[in-house]
Amino acid sequence: MAITAAMVKELRQITSAGMMDCKKALNETDGDMDAAIEFLRKKGMAGADKKAGRIAAEGRIAIAIADDKKTAAIAEVNCETDFVAKGDEFKSFADEIAAIALANNATDIEAVMGMAMADGKTVDERRRELIAKIGENMGVRRLEIIETKGEIGQYQHGEKIGVVVAMDGGDEALVRDVAMHVAAAKPQAVSSEDLDQEVIEKERNFQIEQAQSSGKPMEIIEKMIEGRMRKFVGEITLLGQSFVKDPDQTVEKLLKANSANVTSFIRLEVGEGIEIEETNFADEVAEAARVAQGN
Repeated sequence: MAITAAMVKELRQITSAGMMDCKKALNETDGDMDAAIEFLRKKGMAGADKKAGRIAAEGRIAIAIADDKKTAAIAEVNCETDFVAKGDEFKSFADEIAAIALANNATDIEAVMGMAMADGKTVDERRRELIAKIGENMGVRRLEIIETKGEIGQYQHGEKIGVVVAMDGGDEALVRDVAMHVAAAKPQAVSSEDLDQEVIEKERNFQIEQAQSSGKPMEIIEKMIEGRMRKFVGEITLLGQSFVKDPDQTVEKLLKANSANVTSFIRLEVGEGIEIEETNFADEVAEAARVAQGN
């Protein structure tokens, strides 16, 4: 049976599934609308697009590391509530996404969504199934790959913070300790050379303005700024920070004492940068009651 645009539109209106998913369902069922609806329901596609606009700021960070510890993938996979994020199904889904990204050396989310999972379904098909089953919007927000000639270590703080660190030298315990430090201290870069120059210039300009308002001579101001900038860079770079497990030494000194060197790190935290609308529960209940009474 020929599948028309009108049929696809009708099925989309009924199920809220994607246009291509509706077309596929109709082709698979030879144009039988009821069978197509059931096909989409079983595939978890019906209703998924309705939830696509809902904010998914919870979730978990998943990490997959190659057996030789030379490559790792780290992913942020989101849902709407912390309860779902802690569930076994969502955890398995997130972990398999990280494993797929690692196996394919992939950071393109759209490409990964089309890749096959262990059961033969694509990542996006599984995502839609989970949305239909659990009733929450879900998505893959970030995917990153880290590589090294040394060794990669990891640290995860619950479901929401994940760190991978690439290190030359040292040992497994050291690289884990450094990953734990990164999770806690949130450095922006390994060293001053790796910092975004715009960040440095912005801070320098701020310090100049502050110092000039003091009325001190320029030679004093320059020394003040130099000292303040050293402190600023030390606070936001891994090597300059005091080691969280031993604040009496910097991470740089810790690494040197162990003949080790951190080449890169990735730190992901669930929901970073997502704007969540603040709502008042009491106001929501009052509004719902008002609507129910027709006022």
